[in-house]
Amino acid sequence: MKFPILLPNIFNYPFTYESELQLKVGEFVEVPFGKSKIVGVVWDEFEKKNDKSFKIKKIIKKINIPQLKKSTLDFLNWFAKYNIVPKGMALKLILLSGKPVEKIDESLFLNFTSKKKENFLELTKEQKKCLSQINDSNNKFNVHVLQGTTGSGKTIVYFEALKKILEKGFQGLIMLPEIGLTSEFEKKFIEFFGFNPAIWHSSITKKKREIVWSGVVAGKIKVVIGARSSLFLPFKKLGLIIVDEEHDQSYKQDEGVIYNARDMAISRASFENIPINLITAVPSLETYENIKKGKYKISKLEKRYQNASLPNYEIINLNNVKLEKQSWISKEIIEKVNLHLKKKNQVLFFLNRRGFSPNVLCKKCFNSYSCPNCAINLVYHKRKDNLLCHYCGFKASLNRNCLKEGDCNFIFSGPGVERIYEEVKKNFPSKKIEIFSSDTMNRKSSKEKLEKIVNNEIQILVGTQLISKGFHFPSLNCIVVIDIDLSSNGHDLRSAEKNLQLYHQLSGRAGRTGQPSIVYFQTYNTNTKMISDITNSNPEVFLEKEAEIRKENNLPPFQRFISLILTGDDEIKLEKEALKFKMFAQHKLLGEILGPVSAPIFRLKKKYRMRLLVRGSKKLKLQDSISMLIANYKFSGGIKLSVDVDPINFN
Repeated sequence: MKFPILLPNIFNYPFTYESELQLKVGEFVEVPFGKSKIVGVVWDEFEKKNDKSFKIKKIIKKINIPQLKKSTLDFLNWFAKYNIVPKGMALKLILLSGKPVEKIDESLFLNFTSKKKENFLELTKEQKKCLSQINDSNNKFNVHVLQGTTGSGKTIVYFEALKKILEKGFQGLIMLPEIGLTSEFEKKFIEFFGFNPAIWHSSITKKKREIVWSGVVAGKIKVVIGARSSLFLPFKKLGLIIVDEEHDQSYKQDEGVIYNARDMAISRASFENIPINLITAVPSLETYENIKKGKYKISKLEKRYQNASLPNYEIINLNNVKLEKQSWISKEIIEKVNLHLKKKNQVLFFLNRRGFSPNVLCKKCFNSYSCPNCAINLVYHKRKDNLLCHYCGFKASLNRNCLKEGDCNFIFSGPGVERIYEEVKKNFPSKKIEIFSSDTMNRKSSKEKLEKIVNNEIQILVGTQLISKGFHFPSLNCIVVIDIDLSSNGHDLRSAEKNLQLYHQLSGRAGRTGQPSIVYFQTYNTNTKMISDITNSNPEVFLEKEAEIRKENNLPPFQRFISLILTGDDEIKLEKEALKFKMFAQHKLLGEILGPVSAPIFRLKKKYRMRLLVRGSKKLKLQDSISMLIANYKFSGGIKLSVDVDPINFN
């Protein structure tokens, strides 16, 4: 008997194999492929007929683990088509790297067993209303947005909603935008539910991955807390998906198989016919428009927990003060911070830039340090005493012979959080100060550090945007934004929206226990409209204006964008290929094709990059058109095409 077997590889079709076994769609099998053996899945359709004559090989064996559900296969087929990736690569996302584990000690699942626990935390009237609205339609697919000001108790509300789902015997998935958030969130979860969730992200060990994957497919693990990739776990009986901080752009996977995990989570919920809750303080414009159209339901928490007030705001005009050389903190701020410290208030200095300095220059030969693989400067990290590329990971020593004579004499241009840390340390020498960034909070010691912050044993924090996401620091009542003028977000049409979300989240870290709080914005910009926009207590005012601008200019979410990125080793050859491809494409594509242009970061990981942009109405089947185009075009050797559907940035 013949069976279609999809392999986790670059193929967009299953291969035909033979077997005397009675196999069902979705079952795992081991098959020969070339000179090796590989695990594949019995698929729901054969490859399309072709003229190739080949010998059909036999399936080696069936893998003794529960099969993938039809809804999971349907989702993967749709995912591949929507994101213009081979079906085999979609399957690869759901499989462990290597062979799935057939036998595993079930005692390993005991920590993840759902238990009943009495909670004595009384919900507010507003929280009860939101919970009731969520629970009203939790037995079928619907998208519900829970929007609440920071500190309003959104987490408790959706924990209660999840509890109802678990009581019915279903599994739950909670997605978080950052790995660094999981340890703090796990603690909250255990306090509420009384059992351990399974954690899933790229940094967990191979053994833990095997346990979680096996527990999920067998239905033994009830709740997974994870990053983007958790969406592809083979749940046996998934009942609810929660996407926390749905607006966060970290949900976009920019390498390998490119996709938006929030959007794909909504689609998976649709295929599973289960509810999905999107959690946010300020919704993304896409979500906001879907609420307006009535596609998504919404519940709002307008008040902070225990009626704590939102912070006040104050602008520090740097044009009116003279900063000391190589200094970024005004004397006025130092005075204000000292007053807060005397009141035992915790203080945060915020700068969304990692490392010590983004640019290192020799003042004798004027040469800067740039990455040999990417068209960007290396960032100096003083704590590690190395230069680092934040795109490819290249590391280099600071030591270098000068092109003129002797050693280079370095100038560090611009600040990162490490440099701000040194200045803060100089001005507040008696205080305990810590850096809060992805470089410092993904370590084993981060749990201990968080406890110290919560207990106010650390008086001053110097942090990046990581600190704005989901943390509760009871004593934090003063935030200093070092330079809000640095808040441009590169080649990102969503930069204004992103700023709104970032600073709403950031300000929400302050004053959560009811104490008076304030956010200071240092700026050279005399036009403070941006600051007034992002500090408006009603973000819908900004979102309405932003929607008008986007609509007038045919920008997302009102039109579909699909980015085509060509990469190659030879810059001249790549440019010629990009022009040739456009000539081939422009009369065959539905929609408009723009470009080609060199990518802003024109060289990345040793590859030159050219970009084309396809745009058109969402009613047009752009993906089908592009898929057909790619299938009928043969790229020159060494040229690779990547497709980014619904791009977020254009680096």
